[in-house]
Amino acid sequence: MHPVVAIDGPSGAGKGTVARAVARELGWRYVDTGAMYRAVAWEACRRGLALDERDEDRVAAVAADAEMELEHEHVAINGRDVTGAIRTPEMDDAAARVARLPRVRKALVARQQAYAAAGPVVMEGRDIGTVVFPGADVKIFLDATPAERAARRSSDPAHDLSRAGAIDVVADALAARDRLDRTRDASPLRKAEDATVVDTTSLQVASVVEHVLDIVRGRLEAG
Repeated sequence: MHPVVAIDGPSGAGKGTVARAVARELGWRYVDTGAMYRAVAWEACRRGLALDERDEDRVAAVAADAEMELEHEHVAINGRDVTGAIRTPEMDDAAARVARLPRVRKALVARQQAYAAAGPVVMEGRDIGTVVFPGADVKIFLDATPAERAARRSSDPAHDLSRAGAIDVVADALAARDRLDRTRDASPLRKAEDATVVDTTSLQVASVVEHVLDIVRGRLEAG
């Protein structure tokens, strides 16, 4: 398997921004696994499927068979550009719901593992270092205080939560997502025992990226 950098953490911790920058500096592929769950949820909703056990097999079939494009920040499923459509409060909830379905996770984990067979990858999500790549060369767990994460998400134009108004509304939405992610039976959000924790609270993005790159390069050089 090619080298893998696994970056996990809760919403608003800076995973996407940092992972993209690290991948760009290394010249590796970047994969946003959260976008994969969002795209599956969007397609399932478009088809009128229930996002629970009632339609689990059919949603899992979407996860296994749909054509997905994940290039930089562009996301498409079955030829439809959903880059903006999947970044809404409704899709936050829908993605969290489909992520609780074991068959959906199994299908997407298989797709995620296939990316590493094609070349070096920086992959971000919530279970990359614990489930998708437990043997990843480098495991990073990004975190920040709830207040910091809410402030970031409320000012992020890529998410419709940035238009939700008061930060406390955004904080409540993130707290709800955290509860779903941490309490699901299938691959809950947690730090891998051998992951390096990086608290991004009050840090500039460039500083976090440089710190993570130092960790990655040090681990790779050490073999």
